[in-house]
Amino acid sequence: MSETTNATAAPGATKRQKILRTIAIIFALIGLGWWLYWTLFARYVEETDDAYVQGNVVQITPQIAGTVTQIYADDTDVVKPGQVLMRLDTGDTNVALAQAEAALAQTVRQVRTLYATTSQGNANLAVRQTELKRAQDDLVQRQSLTGTGAISEEEIRHAQNAVVVAKAAVAVAQEQLNASQALTQGASVAKHPNVQGAAARVREALLAQERTTLYAPIGGQVVKRNAQVGQRVNAGTPAMAIVAPDQLWVDANFKEGQLRKMQIGQPVTLTADLYGSQVEYSGKVVGFAAGTGAAFALLPAQNATGNWIKVVQRVPVRIALDAKQLAAHPLRIGLSMHVEVNLHKQVSTSANNQQKLAPTLSVYTDPLATFNSKAQAKIDALIAANLK
Repeated sequence: MSETTNATAAPGATKRQKILRTIAIIFALIGLGWWLYWTLFARYVEETDDAYVQGNVVQITPQIAGTVTQIYADDTDVVKPGQVLMRLDTGDTNVALAQAEAALAQTVRQVRTLYATTSQGNANLAVRQTELKRAQDDLVQRQSLTGTGAISEEEIRHAQNAVVVAKAAVAVAQEQLNASQALTQGASVAKHPNVQGAAARVREALLAQERTTLYAPIGGQVVKRNAQVGQRVNAGTPAMAIVAPDQLWVDANFKEGQLRKMQIGQPVTLTADLYGSQVEYSGKVVGFAAGTGAAFALLPAQNATGNWIKVVQRVPVRIALDAKQLAAHPLRIGLSMHVEVNLHKQVSTSANNQQKLAPTLSVYTDPLATFNSKAQAKIDALIAANLK
């Protein structure tokens, strides 16, 4: 009976052992696979979900005070560089320009008077010098007749006094001429300091008039429009902002322990919650923040109060995005990203120093580039009109 029971139990035990061995082998293979994956790949990757898209938000602010008369762009509108965004009332600037132009015209005429006074001083000095020469000749002639009885001593004294008076008159005329020349010498009417100062005030008034029109400094999408038609705005008041869609990057907040082997220049793989895992972005680490997020918070932690609890800190890491991928799949500021940094690539120190820490942002400056030539032409015309 026992032999039959043992014979029956043996096949069952053998089957169970095979199952257990199979399960053990499966777990061993899984463990080996995980070990290989961690050894070859996982230990060279640091990832985080605490990452968000950031970008340049360019504020549009008027440079002079004025009343808004026209608005040409609203939230979500796409604008091009140099496109007109807003206009201010030009009444005040027109009055200021008219006053500056009148002051320039008056200054040119006053400077012309200074030059005329200089010419008059030259003529006056010549007259005084002639009178001195005549007085000296008279004195010499009278002194030659001394002792002949033809001329008295009194007449000689009068001639001597006349020479002294003539010399004083020449000295006065010379000083008057020097004073006039000090105001005019070395410069034409157009280059005279008084004229240049008045011209600068005209240029300032023209610049204020030019600034009543606000242009888009960059191309992008309009956000945060605050200005309203009829509103009185002061210089520096934010009217709206523009976000450049091609000037975006990602700030990934890694734990402090994840930064041990992270370096500038290491490749990064990113996915956005907007598109899911189907769209991957290729990026590159371009910089590390100078401190943790808590250190630069509005209300930083007070760790010396006595109720201290250690909290793992995070450091913002800036990641540049591929421009072509960004153009193919646009992102928006504030979107969540999943970031994986490949630590396998070690970058030299010299390469670290060559990395740019922020994208370059170009600004539209054509209105100011053409302003100088237009302003100078207007000033030259005003000066020429008052020199006739």
